Amino acid sequence: MDWWFDPARSYASNVEDGPFGAFAEGRATPETPATPGEMFLGHPVHRPFGIAAGPLPTSRHCAAAFRHGFDVSAYKTVRSRAMPAHVFPNTLAVRVDGDLAAEPGTTLVADHDLASATSISNSYGVPSRDPDEWQPDMAAAAVAAGDGQLLVGSCQGTRDGGDDHLVADYARAAGLVAETGVGAIELNLSCPNEGTGALLCFDTPLVAKVVRAVRERIGDVPLAVKIAYFRDDDALAALVRAIAPVVDAIAAVNTLPARLVDAEGRPALPGPGRDTAGVCGAAIRWAGLDMTRRLARHRERTRTEWAVIGVGGVLVAGDYEDYRAAGADAVMTATGAMRDAGLGRAVRATSTSPPRSP
Repeated sequence: MDWWFDPARSYASNVEDGPFGAFAEGRATPETPATPGEMFLGHPVHRPFGIAAGPLPTSRHCAAAFRHGFDVSAYKTVRSRAMPAHVFPNTLAVRVDGDLAAEPGTTLVADHDLASATSISNSYGVPSRDPDEWQPDMAAAAVAAGDGQLLVGSCQGTRDGGDDHLVADYARAAGLVAETGVGAIELNLSCPNEGTGALLCFDTPLVAKVVRAVRERIGDVPLAVKIAYFRDDDALAALVRAIAPVVDAIAAVNTLPARLVDAEGRPALPGPGRDTAGVCGAAIRWAGLDMTRRLARHRERTRTEWAVIGVGGVLVAGDYEDYRAAGADAVMTATGAMRDAGLGRAVRATSTSPPRSP
Protein backbone atom coordinates (compact mmCIF):
# COMPACT_ATOMS: atom_id res chain seq x y z
CA MET A 1 0.00 0.00 0.00
CA ASP A 2 1.48 3.34 -1.11
CA TRP A 3 0.27 5.63 1.70
CA TRP A 4 1.15 9.26 0.96
CA PHE A 5 -0.30 10.34 4.33
CA ASP A 6 1.37 7.57 6.26
CA PRO A 7 -0.62 6.16 9.22
CA ALA A 8 2.49 4.32 10.37
CA ARG A 9 4.07 7.71 11.13
CA SER A 10 3.10 10.27 13.72
CA TYR A 11 1.00 13.26 12.78
CA ALA A 12 4.03 15.51 13.30
CA SER A 13 6.09 13.40 10.91
CA ASN A 14 3.42 13.63 8.24
CA VAL A 15 3.30 17.41 8.62
CA GLU A 16 7.07 17.91 8.68
CA ASP A 17 8.20 15.31 6.15
CA GLY A 18 5.19 14.43 3.98
CA PRO A 19 3.74 13.74 1.59
CA PHE A 20 5.20 10.33 0.84
CA GLY A 21 4.82 7.73 -1.90
CA ALA A 22 3.13 8.74 -5.14
CA PHE A 23 2.28 12.22 -3.87
CA ALA A 24 5.97 12.96 -3.39
CA GLU A 25 6.87 12.06 -6.97
CA GLY A 26 5.65 15.25 -8.64
CA ARG A 27 3.67 13.37 -11.26
CA ALA A 28 2.04 15.60 -13.88
CA THR A 29 -1.61 16.56 -13.74
CA PRO A 30 -3.76 14.08 -15.71
CA GLU A 31 -5.14 15.08 -19.08
CA THR A 32 -8.38 17.03 -18.79
CA PRO A 33 -10.90 18.67 -21.08
CA ALA A 34 -9.84 22.03 -22.48
CA THR A 35 -12.19 23.83 -20.10
CA PRO A 36 -13.69 22.81 -16.75
CA GLY A 37 -17.00 21.08 -17.29
CA GLU A 38 -18.92 21.82 -14.09
CA MET A 39 -19.58 24.51 -11.50
CA PHE A 40 -19.33 24.08 -7.75
CA LEU A 41 -19.88 26.86 -5.22
CA GLY A 42 -19.52 29.39 -8.00
CA HIS A 43 -16.20 27.97 -9.22
CA PRO A 44 -15.58 26.09 -12.49
CA VAL A 45 -14.15 22.61 -11.80
CA HIS A 46 -13.10 19.68 -13.94
CA ARG A 47 -14.78 17.25 -11.56
CA PRO A 48 -16.47 18.15 -8.27
CA PHE A 49 -14.36 15.55 -6.50
CA GLY A 50 -11.47 15.72 -4.08
CA ILE A 51 -10.07 15.02 -0.64
CA ALA A 52 -11.97 15.77 2.56
CA ALA A 53 -10.44 17.66 5.48
CA GLY A 54 -7.87 15.48 7.23
CA PRO A 55 -5.11 14.04 5.02
CA LEU A 56 -3.96 17.42 3.58
CA PRO A 57 -2.24 19.22 6.50
CA THR A 58 0.17 21.36 4.44
CA SER A 59 0.39 23.22 1.15
CA ARG A 60 2.71 20.45 -0.10
CA HIS A 61 -0.02 17.86 0.40
CA CYS A 62 -2.62 20.12 -1.21
CA ALA A 63 -0.43 20.87 -4.24
CA ALA A 64 0.20 17.15 -4.72
CA ALA A 65 -3.53 16.43 -4.48
CA PHE A 66 -4.25 18.97 -7.20
CA ARG A 67 -1.49 17.51 -9.40
CA HIS A 68 -3.12 14.11 -9.09
CA GLY A 69 -6.55 15.31 -10.18
CA PHE A 70 -8.33 15.81 -6.85
CA ASP A 71 -10.01 19.01 -8.00
CA VAL A 72 -12.02 20.09 -4.91
CA SER A 73 -9.90 19.45 -1.84
CA ALA A 74 -9.86 20.66 1.75
CA TYR A 75 -6.91 21.88 3.79
CA LYS A 76 -7.02 20.06 7.12
CA THR A 77 -9.12 21.64 9.88
CA VAL A 78 -7.36 24.52 11.62
CA ARG A 79 -8.07 26.51 14.78
CA SER A 80 -7.53 30.03 16.04
CA ARG A 81 -4.68 28.75 18.22
CA ALA A 82 -2.23 25.86 18.30
CA MET A 83 -3.45 22.44 19.46
CA PRO A 84 -1.46 19.19 19.70
CA ALA A 85 -2.50 15.89 18.14
CA HIS A 86 -3.44 12.82 20.15
CA VAL A 87 -0.52 10.55 20.94
CA PHE A 88 0.57 7.97 18.39
CA PRO A 89 -0.89 5.67 17.07
CA ASN A 90 -3.91 7.37 15.53
CA THR A 91 -4.94 5.26 12.54
CA LEU A 92 -5.59 1.54 12.93
CA ALA A 93 -7.17 -1.03 10.64
CA VAL A 94 -10.74 -1.58 11.83
CA ARG A 95 -12.27 -4.99 11.26
CA VAL A 96 -15.90 -4.59 10.20
CA ASP A 97 -18.09 -7.32 8.76
CA GLY A 98 -20.16 -5.37 6.24
CA ASP A 99 -21.67 -2.02 7.20
CA LEU A 100 -20.94 -0.33 10.51
CA ALA A 101 -24.23 0.32 12.29
CA ALA A 102 -24.97 3.84 13.45
CA GLU A 103 -25.82 2.52 16.90
CA PRO A 104 -23.87 3.90 19.87
CA GLY A 105 -21.60 1.51 21.73
CA THR A 106 -20.63 -0.77 18.84
CA THR A 107 -17.36 -2.59 19.65
CA LEU A 108 -14.89 -3.50 16.91
CA VAL A 109 -11.44 -5.08 16.80
CA ALA A 110 -8.65 -2.85 15.49
CA ASP A 111 -5.05 -3.73 14.65
CA HIS A 112 -1.96 -2.45 12.84
CA ASP A 113 -2.34 -4.49 9.63
CA LEU A 114 -3.21 -1.52 7.43
CA ALA A 115 -2.19 -3.15 4.15
CA SER A 116 -5.54 -4.90 3.77
CA ALA A 117 -7.69 -2.32 5.52
CA THR A 118 -10.69 -0.74 3.79
CA SER A 119 -11.91 0.85 7.03
CA ILE A 120 -9.65 2.73 9.45
CA SER A 121 -9.80 4.75 12.65
CA ASN A 122 -9.52 8.53 12.88
CA SER A 123 -8.11 9.43 16.27
CA TYR A 124 -5.88 12.45 15.75
CA GLY A 125 -7.92 14.94 17.73
CA VAL A 126 -8.11 18.25 15.87
CA PRO A 127 -4.47 19.35 15.89
CA SER A 128 -3.60 22.77 14.56
CA ARG A 129 -0.51 24.85 14.13
CA ASP A 130 -0.56 28.46 15.26
CA PRO A 131 -2.28 30.80 12.77
CA ASP A 132 1.07 32.52 12.17
CA GLU A 133 2.20 29.20 10.65
CA TRP A 134 -0.90 27.85 8.94
CA GLN A 135 -2.20 31.09 7.42
CA PRO A 136 0.69 31.64 4.97
CA ASP A 137 0.79 27.91 4.25
CA MET A 138 -2.95 27.79 3.50
CA ALA A 139 -2.51 30.82 1.24
CA ALA A 140 0.18 28.90 -0.67
CA ALA A 141 -2.18 25.93 -0.95
CA ALA A 142 -4.89 28.17 -2.40
CA VAL A 143 -2.43 29.40 -5.04
CA ALA A 144 -1.55 25.79 -5.89
CA ALA A 145 -5.09 25.16 -7.16
CA GLY A 146 -4.93 25.19 -10.94
CA ASP A 147 -7.52 25.91 -13.58
CA GLY A 148 -10.69 24.03 -12.72
CA GLN A 149 -9.65 23.39 -9.11
CA LEU A 150 -10.77 24.72 -5.73
CA LEU A 151 -9.21 24.75 -2.26
CA VAL A 152 -11.59 24.58 0.69
CA GLY A 153 -10.29 25.76 4.07
CA SER A 154 -11.64 23.76 7.00
CA CYS A 155 -11.79 25.22 10.51
CA GLN A 156 -13.47 24.88 13.85
CA GLY A 157 -13.85 26.75 17.11
CA THR A 158 -12.31 25.73 20.41
CA ARG A 159 -14.51 25.44 23.48
CA ASP A 160 -12.66 27.14 26.32
CA GLY A 161 -15.77 28.64 27.89
CA GLY A 162 -19.50 28.86 27.30
CA ASP A 163 -21.50 28.87 24.08
CA ASP A 164 -20.84 32.55 23.36
CA HIS A 165 -17.10 31.93 23.50
CA LEU A 166 -17.41 28.97 21.12
CA VAL A 167 -19.47 31.00 18.65
CA ALA A 168 -16.94 33.83 18.74
CA ASP A 169 -14.03 31.45 18.24
CA TYR A 170 -15.66 29.79 15.22
CA ALA A 171 -16.07 33.25 13.70
CA ARG A 172 -12.47 34.13 14.57
CA ALA A 173 -11.10 30.95 12.98
CA ALA A 174 -13.24 31.37 9.86
CA GLY A 175 -12.11 34.98 9.52
CA LEU A 176 -8.48 33.88 9.63
CA VAL A 177 -9.17 31.28 6.94
CA ALA A 178 -10.95 33.83 4.74
CA GLU A 179 -7.83 36.02 4.82
CA THR A 180 -5.84 33.27 3.04
CA GLY A 181 -7.82 33.55 -0.19
CA VAL A 182 -9.37 30.07 -0.20
CA GLY A 183 -12.26 29.48 -2.55
CA ALA A 184 -14.62 28.27 0.18
CA ILE A 185 -14.71 27.64 3.93
CA GLU A 186 -15.98 24.52 5.68
CA LEU A 187 -16.95 24.51 9.36
CA ASN A 188 -16.19 21.23 11.09
CA LEU A 189 -19.22 20.61 13.33
CA SER A 190 -18.76 16.87 13.71
CA CYS A 191 -15.22 15.86 14.64
CA PRO A 192 -15.43 12.39 16.26
CA ASN A 193 -12.54 13.28 18.55
CA GLU A 194 -14.55 16.04 20.22
CA GLY A 195 -17.09 13.60 21.64
CA THR A 196 -19.66 11.55 19.72
CA GLY A 197 -23.07 11.85 21.34
CA ALA A 198 -22.71 15.58 22.03
CA LEU A 199 -21.39 16.72 18.65
CA LEU A 200 -22.05 20.35 17.87
CA CYS A 201 -24.02 19.49 14.74
CA PHE A 202 -26.76 17.94 16.91
CA ASP A 203 -27.36 21.26 18.73
CA THR A 204 -29.38 23.12 16.11
CA PRO A 205 -29.86 26.41 18.01
CA LEU A 206 -26.13 26.66 18.69
CA VAL A 207 -25.21 25.74 15.11
CA ALA A 208 -27.53 28.48 13.87
CA LYS A 209 -25.67 31.00 16.04
CA VAL A 210 -22.32 29.75 14.78
CA VAL A 211 -23.16 29.96 11.08
CA ARG A 212 -24.71 33.42 11.44
CA ALA A 213 -21.65 34.72 13.28
CA VAL A 214 -19.33 33.17 10.70
CA ARG A 215 -21.34 34.55 7.79
CA GLU A 216 -21.14 38.03 9.29
CA ARG A 217 -17.37 37.65 9.63
CA ILE A 218 -16.53 36.19 6.19
CA GLY A 219 -18.95 38.07 3.95
CA ASP A 220 -19.77 36.34 0.68
CA VAL A 221 -17.09 33.63 0.77
CA PRO A 222 -18.92 30.31 0.07
CA LEU A 223 -19.65 28.55 3.37
CA ALA A 224 -20.12 24.82 3.97
CA VAL A 225 -20.75 22.90 7.18
CA LYS A 226 -19.72 19.29 7.83
CA ILE A 227 -22.09 17.19 9.88
CA ALA A 228 -22.34 13.67 11.27
CA TYR A 229 -24.89 10.93 10.59
CA PHE A 230 -28.37 11.84 11.87
CA ARG A 231 -30.45 8.87 12.97
CA ASP A 232 -33.44 11.16 13.55
CA ASP A 233 -34.64 12.57 10.23
CA ASP A 234 -36.84 15.18 11.93
CA ALA A 235 -33.74 16.53 13.69
CA LEU A 236 -31.93 16.67 10.36
CA ALA A 237 -34.85 18.52 8.78
CA ALA A 238 -34.82 21.04 11.64
CA LEU A 239 -31.10 21.66 11.15
CA VAL A 240 -31.59 22.19 7.41
CA ARG A 241 -34.39 24.68 7.99
CA ALA A 242 -32.28 26.61 10.50
CA ILE A 243 -29.12 26.96 8.43
CA ALA A 244 -30.19 26.72 4.77
CA PRO A 245 -30.68 30.50 4.43
CA VAL A 246 -27.08 31.07 5.58
CA VAL A 247 -24.87 28.27 4.22
CA ASP A 248 -23.93 27.35 0.67
CA ALA A 249 -23.30 23.63 1.25
CA ILE A 250 -23.77 20.80 3.73
CA ALA A 251 -21.26 17.93 3.80
CA ALA A 252 -21.98 14.52 5.32
CA VAL A 253 -20.77 12.31 6.83
CA ASN A 254 -17.67 12.74 8.93
CA THR A 255 -17.22 9.29 10.52
CA LEU A 256 -19.25 6.79 12.54
CA PRO A 257 -18.16 6.13 16.14
CA ALA A 258 -17.16 2.76 17.52
CA ARG A 259 -15.41 1.41 20.60
CA LEU A 260 -12.10 -0.02 19.40
CA VAL A 261 -10.37 -2.92 21.16
CA ASP A 262 -7.43 -5.18 20.37
CA ALA A 263 -7.62 -8.96 19.96
CA GLU A 264 -7.54 -9.36 23.76
CA GLY A 265 -10.39 -6.91 24.31
CA ARG A 266 -8.21 -4.10 25.65
CA PRO A 267 -8.56 -0.50 24.40
CA ALA A 268 -6.83 -0.33 21.03
CA LEU A 269 -5.75 3.31 21.34
CA PRO A 270 -3.67 4.64 24.25
CA GLY A 271 -4.64 7.44 26.58
CA PRO A 272 -7.80 8.60 28.36
CA GLY A 273 -10.94 9.36 26.38
CA ARG A 274 -9.92 7.36 23.32
CA ASP A 275 -11.93 4.18 23.82
CA THR A 276 -14.31 5.45 21.14
CA ALA A 277 -12.97 6.70 17.82
CA GLY A 278 -14.37 7.70 14.47
CA VAL A 279 -14.32 5.02 11.79
CA CYS A 280 -13.83 5.92 8.12
CA GLY A 281 -13.81 3.92 4.91
CA ALA A 282 -15.92 1.27 3.24
CA ALA A 283 -17.92 0.42 6.38
CA ILE A 284 -19.54 3.89 6.44
CA ARG A 285 -20.31 4.25 2.71
CA TRP A 286 -23.97 3.41 3.36
CA ALA A 287 -24.22 6.26 5.88
CA GLY A 288 -22.78 8.84 3.51
CA LEU A 289 -25.09 7.76 0.71
CA ASP A 290 -28.10 7.73 3.04
CA MET A 291 -27.37 11.25 4.26
CA THR A 292 -26.82 12.45 0.70
CA ARG A 293 -30.25 11.19 -0.36
CA ARG A 294 -31.94 12.65 2.70
CA LEU A 295 -30.23 16.04 2.40
CA ALA A 296 -31.24 16.19 -1.27
CA ARG A 297 -34.85 15.46 -0.31
CA HIS A 298 -34.86 18.12 2.40
CA ARG A 299 -33.41 20.61 -0.05
CA GLU A 300 -36.22 19.87 -2.48
CA ARG A 301 -38.89 20.11 0.22
CA THR A 302 -37.61 23.44 1.54
CA ARG A 303 -37.10 24.80 -1.99
CA THR A 304 -33.74 26.24 -0.99
CA GLU A 305 -30.54 26.34 -3.00
CA TRP A 306 -27.41 24.86 -1.45
CA ALA A 307 -25.01 22.11 -2.41
CA VAL A 308 -24.80 18.61 -0.99
CA ILE A 309 -21.28 17.25 -0.49
CA GLY A 310 -21.26 13.47 -0.17
CA VAL A 311 -18.51 11.95 1.97
CA GLY A 312 -17.84 8.46 3.29
CA GLY A 313 -16.38 5.23 1.91
CA VAL A 314 -15.46 6.50 -1.56
CA LEU A 315 -12.75 4.03 -2.58
CA VAL A 316 -13.24 3.69 -6.36
CA ALA A 317 -14.59 5.86 -9.19
CA GLY A 318 -17.87 3.96 -9.13
CA ASP A 319 -18.50 5.22 -5.59
CA TYR A 320 -18.22 8.79 -6.89
CA GLU A 321 -20.83 8.01 -9.52
CA ASP A 322 -23.14 6.47 -6.90
CA TYR A 323 -22.93 9.62 -4.78
CA ARG A 324 -23.69 11.86 -7.75
CA ALA A 325 -26.69 9.73 -8.65
CA ALA A 326 -27.87 9.96 -5.02
CA GLY A 327 -27.97 13.76 -5.23
CA ALA A 328 -24.47 14.97 -4.36
CA ASP A 329 -23.22 18.11 -6.09
CA ALA A 330 -19.67 17.23 -5.01
CA VAL A 331 -18.00 14.16 -3.53
CA MET A 332 -15.00 13.90 -1.23
CA THR A 333 -12.86 11.00 -0.05
CA ALA A 334 -10.25 10.53 2.66
CA THR A 335 -9.53 6.82 3.17
CA GLY A 336 -9.87 6.16 -0.56
CA ALA A 337 -7.35 8.83 -1.48
CA MET A 338 -4.93 7.68 1.24
CA ARG A 339 -5.09 4.15 -0.18
CA ASP A 340 -4.97 5.12 -3.86
CA ALA A 341 -3.28 8.28 -5.12
CA GLY A 342 -4.69 7.49 -8.57
CA LEU A 343 -8.32 7.85 -7.49
CA GLY A 344 -8.50 11.47 -8.62
CA ARG A 345 -7.28 10.52 -12.06
CA ALA A 346 -9.81 7.69 -12.21
CA VAL A 347 -12.68 10.07 -11.47
CA ARG A 348 -11.29 12.59 -13.96
CA ALA A 349 -11.44 9.81 -16.56
CA THR A 350 -15.19 9.37 -16.17
CA SER A 351 -16.83 10.72 -19.33
CA THR A 352 -19.51 12.74 -17.59
CA SER A 353 -20.87 13.21 -14.10
CA PRO A 354 -24.19 11.42 -13.54
CA PRO A 355 -27.28 13.62 -13.26
CA ARG A 356 -28.38 14.58 -9.77
CA SER A 357 -31.46 12.66 -8.65
CA PRO A 358 -32.58 13.17 -5.03
